[in-house]
Amino acid sequence: MTEAAIEIRNLAKEYAGSGDSPPKRALKGVSFDVPEGQVFGLLGPNGAGKSTLINIMAGLVGKTSGTVKIWGHDIDTDHRNAKLSIGIVPQEIVFDPFFTPFEVLENQGGMYGVAKALRRSEELLKAVRLEDKRDAYARTLSGGMKRRLLIAKAMVHSPPILVLDEPTAGVDVELRRQLWDLVGELNAQGVTIVLTTHYLEEAEQLCERIAIINNGELIANRTTRELVDMAREKIVRVVVDKDLAGPIMEEAFVKAEVMGERVLEVTYDRDATSAGQVLSLIQQHGYAIEDVTTREADLEDVFVQLTAPSSNAD
Repeated sequence: MTEAAIEIRNLAKEYAGSGDSPPKRALKGVSFDVPEGQVFGLLGPNGAGKSTLINIMAGLVGKTSGTVKIWGHDIDTDHRNAKLSIGIVPQEIVFDPFFTPFEVLENQGGMYGVAKALRRSEELLKAVRLEDKRDAYARTLSGGMKRRLLIAKAMVHSPPILVLDEPTAGVDVELRRQLWDLVGELNAQGVTIVLTTHYLEEAEQLCERIAIINNGELIANRTTRELVDMAREKIVRVVVDKDLAGPIMEEAFVKAEVMGERVLEVTYDRDATSAGQVLSLIQQHGYAIEDVTTREADLEDVFVQLTAPSSNAD
């Protein structure tokens, strides 16, 4: 792996309980690196600890123990430089609706101490395709425009790391694609991107490496390709020549379901069985095969597999 843009070691966060409620451990000794220059996915179910981790990096929440270094700067001992090295794009839309996009960026630049002559407001508006909305009130922007403005706002101090917390939540497919393109452009310019998302196809499309957090613990940290390859199960859907008497059960099948009068769906372990063997077993039950479709495993299969209550994944 390349040099780490973010280093997280044994990070723990415990929230005090109220009344008779015990303390809540939001993070339980999480450790991982975000490689420099990559698009890095941070995934997990609701309540897994992702937002707590991001808020710690942003300086909005204090950690209980552990260390976090951002671009080599410890958030405890070198807080100022750590904060200057990261831009956070939150889920919520947060800016004054009575300012124009240009004013929003100018004000944010001032808050970060960027000298007026060095501010990049016009450049950033162009980068997020809002130059034609420069002088419109922010409240008149569409939802997608507001999200793009948030990205520009997070970049006013030219941080080498950008954290996008659910950037495409609640937006339509076309806008999601536009935001994907923007993320790709920023990354091509050398910005390290950390992306949290509930859209697993988004993570699979954009991220080179993915960490998965569940119940405050790191349960996976692998390249996207390695994660997808972890899913051993494959599904073959078969249309046969006559009505099925019921599901065909064979030892080689993980699961078999009747999906229609003549449609059988078989799940099998691709490490132990091949599609050809599945079809041969079906034919041995007296059925001729009229049509076959298969589905490869994807990141969603792995995510469900790893975050299932009974999972013992690393």
